Amino acid sequence: MTTSATSPEESPSQLIDARIAALGDWRGETLARVRALIHEAVPEVVEEWKWRGVPVWSHDGIICTGETYKAVVKLTFAKGAALDDPSGLFNSSLEGNVRRAIDIPEGAPLDAEALKALVRAAAALNTASRHRKKA
Repeated sequence: MTTSATSPEESPSQLIDARIAALGDWRGETLARVRALIHEAVPEVVEEWKWRGVPVWSHDGIICTGETYKAVVKLTFAKGAALDDPSGLFNSSLEGNVRRAIDIPEGAPLDAEALKALVRAAAALNTASRHRKKA
């Protein structure tokens, strides 16, 4: 696992671990589960901690963020509008031109294979965009 350090005291991965532990409820369990799926999908993913407390997963650019609210865990894909979503996971921020999100309420089933496919597609899109910029 690669991390992008924000301070000498705690790495982003440690800060995400702490957030999961501090939540101590279904939101922490859900965030831990999606985090594990993201790492399964893109093992070289970089964990970051941005905007004063938002877990971010990147690979040649932001793949998605993982925010926790009272009623949902929200995964926002930075370039989600450009991704195919044949399983229909995107259920939030659908009106935007760039981003798309998945709101996961307590007890909601999560299609692990579909989520991993979206994460892989987002990483591939970032890599392709990066290579086009260099050309």
